[in-house]
Amino acid sequence: MDILIYCLLIVMGYLYGSIPFALVIGKLFYHTDVRNSGSGNLGGTNAGRVLGKKAGLSVIILDASKCCISILIAGTVAKYMKLDMNIIYPCALACVIGHCYPLFAGFRGGKAVSVAIGYALMTNIYAFVVALIIFMVTLKISKYVSLASILAAISIAVISPFIGYSMIGIITNICIVALLVYKHHSNIQRLRNGTENKITWM
Repeated sequence: MDILIYCLLIVMGYLYGSIPFALVIGKLFYHTDVRNSGSGNLGGTNAGRVLGKKAGLSVIILDASKCCISILIAGTVAKYMKLDMNIIYPCALACVIGHCYPLFAGFRGGKAVSVAIGYALMTNIYAFVVALIIFMVTLKISKYVSLASILAAISIAVISPFIGYSMIGIITNICIVALLVYKHHSNIQRLRNGTENKITWM
């Protein structure tokens, strides 16, 4: 019975992560498919580029809420049914995978940045603060959102053994960071070539 509940929670995490908020907002309010413009990515950055700052911010918040809600539901169920609280980690990982490879958008999703933010916020406030500082400092110096996102994510994996994560949590962190870095492979190539776009507002 416990295994069935664990499996259902993990599937729930994946399905909720699969909701393509950038696509929903673009089509519902702007009659635009963001996959056909900009980078074609279903994330907040591309939504902001194609639809404007308000839409981009809305997508970032909604995407970040994916892990927050998945972890809250999994944690509540685990607590109520006296299950292992570590179930929040595979649920969160499933949510991130759903965001990157959404069932409801042809398995073509985002790059895991916003959902990783929600994950860090919900699992360890110290990890969230450290990642936020590294993100902002890197962004200020380099002007590259992709580089700031990658370094911020890596920082969580590096410090996670020292700030209270369980072994399952540490493994989950590594998996999420690896997925985020992989999804940024084209950005990494452009960074190497010096052709990556810089922000102009900072």
